[in-house]
Amino acid sequence: MRLEAITWERLTDALAERLTATTPKDGSSWLRVAVDGAPAAAPGDLAGRLAEALRVRGRAVHRAGTFGFLRPASLRLEHGREDPDAFHDEWFDRQALWREVFQPLDPGGTGRVLPDLWDPVTDRATRSAYVTLPPGGILLLHGPFLLGHWFPFDLSVHLTLSPAALARRTPEGERWTLPAFARYEAETRPEEAADVVVRADDPRRPAWSGPV
Repeated sequence: MRLEAITWERLTDALAERLTATTPKDGSSWLRVAVDGAPAAAPGDLAGRLAEALRVRGRAVHRAGTFGFLRPASLRLEHGREDPDAFHDEWFDRQALWREVFQPLDPGGTGRVLPDLWDPVTDRATRSAYVTLPPGGILLLHGPFLLGHWFPFDLSVHLTLSPAALARRTPEGERWTLPAFARYEAETRPEEAADVVVRADDPRRPAWSGPV
């Protein structure tokens, strides 16, 4: 895949312009966007920049992170605290994401989505209030392992890191997750599945695959 150098500002503007010209694929009243990537690639940062750019353009935005939809510790840590396969398969409550985030944004849905579900610190439900995203609004879901689950994204952006960059930028206490990301690359092939690929090995000098 050929990638072109770009700044974060130009990348954000290009994605925002693309989304303002995009129509939901299934006739929904809302756009659903994935910003997929390992924590070391900071997908939440790009989602934040994109949210601001879209709001400037007059679009309502709901930004949500998958780490707000963890499963309870008794389930995600059943095989220990540092099991990479469990991290890949069991940590994130994808059924809750379908139920609380995607189904309300289906055609004819209410637009009433849950910002988050589970607090990993207290290991209890967050009890956050529902948020109503008005018709024409855009969901920005950011986090790892978003692709390959049939989530109805209208646009998917994958932030990729080389294995060396991923290892270098992952904190020592989280490096046990590296095999999970290697598995994701091998099984899901996110660089092929995503609409837009952004390489962020050098966080100051990203490169991307170009407009959709």
